[in-house]
Amino acid sequence: MITAIVLIDADASAIPEVASKVAELPGVSEAFSVTGDVDLIAMVRVQQHEDLAGVIADKISKVDGVLHTRTYIAFQTYSRHDLEAAFALGLDD
Repeated sequence: MITAIVLIDADASAIPEVASKVAELPGVSEAFSVTGDVDLIAMVRVQQHEDLAGVIADKISKVDGVLHTRTYIAFQTYSRHDLEAAFALGLDD
């Protein structure tokens, strides 16, 4: 699984609408409205590296109100949720 963190600059008057549209896109697992230098952050999870362009360039970037994106590809994912799920396998009483 390939994970990408997409920082999104959006039209300030449409941030909630842009976030909702981005969150509904296939390949986007979450979208967050945030403080700081960007307006939104989207987590993109796809099976193959080649699928990133289809989600980010072909879908996210074309949502009305998206002004600019910057993408960071994760080398490794560290998640308490994932670790807890892995250790819980086969431990049902």
